[in-house]
Amino acid sequence: MAQVHDHGGGVRSVRVPIPDNPLGHTLVYVVETDRGPVLVDTGWDDPASWDTLAEGLTACGTDVGGIHGVVITHHHPDHHGLSGQVREASGAWIAMHAADSAIVRRTRETRAERWFTYMAAKLAAAGAPEEHTAPLRTARRRELPGFSPALPDREIVPGELLDLPGRRLRAIWTPGHTPGHVCLHLEEEHPSRLPGHGRLFSGDHLLPEITPHIGLYEDPDDATVTDPLGDYLDSLERVGRLAPAEVLPAHQHVFTDASARVRELLAHHEDRLTGLHSLLARPLTPWQLAERMEWNRPWDQIPYGSRNIAVSEAEAHLRRLVKLGRAEAVTGSDPVTYVAV
Repeated sequence: MAQVHDHGGGVRSVRVPIPDNPLGHTLVYVVETDRGPVLVDTGWDDPASWDTLAEGLTACGTDVGGIHGVVITHHHPDHHGLSGQVREASGAWIAMHAADSAIVRRTRETRAERWFTYMAAKLAAAGAPEEHTAPLRTARRRELPGFSPALPDREIVPGELLDLPGRRLRAIWTPGHTPGHVCLHLEEEHPSRLPGHGRLFSGDHLLPEITPHIGLYEDPDDATVTDPLGDYLDSLERVGRLAPAEVLPAHQHVFTDASARVRELLAHHEDRLTGLHSLLARPLTPWQLAERMEWNRPWDQIPYGSRNIAVSEAEAHLRRLVKLGRAEAVTGSDPVTYVAV
């Protein structure tokens, strides 16, 4: 049975399950407009998730065929996965920021084997042991979800109002979790008149109790040296200044006092950077650093795929430390090691 919640003011949410994932579900928001309902995200591409979304839309007084448009906060499969099916059933448009649309396009055009080769080489360069990289060299396409995501047909332009007749929904570019992540600011009075400036659909950028993954932007066809953690911290401050009355995130639950949550997350990342700086008293590879970082469970209990995510997060923090002049790569080290400055 689909779980649906009415947030007032023509906004509802449907809890769409994510199979075999501790996050549990994606909150898909259904926003009424003068041309019909528009979805903010769609959920994971899975038959049970699709059925739940369809049931939820019926409970909201509409159906999949009645959807006018789909606004995607970012390209990850628990957000964008069902977009193609929604479009097929309804003729709805799909909107996404250009930076994430580019990733979707390259994902569709890149052979799965190239991704596996890229990841194996990247992890080896980060100091991963042979027993960890070996499975990637024999992996097959079916082991990589979300490899044919739907191509968006509209671009979300930062700072502009989306074309939603009867609503004022403004795009706020918040890179960090992905290069094209957007939050969506509903510039309308809160239906319960809570103090603050409207409501914010925050995607994965701002969550009430967990810290979103900030790793390197993975793309075998883009060698740009980015600073995802720096992007994320800047984006957090931008959202904090909006001071929305309420935040409607893609996971967990709706919450208030966005500014306080922003301060918590900024402090968390500063503490993490300080802790990593201490760990780098002697040279470590990104893999060795990830092994020593604090996670929600001991390293030997972290599943294979989650270790890849952890190493990417360690690398994003390392890149930030290097950019701040607090760490540097050790010349001639192979795999590369880093040491505190």
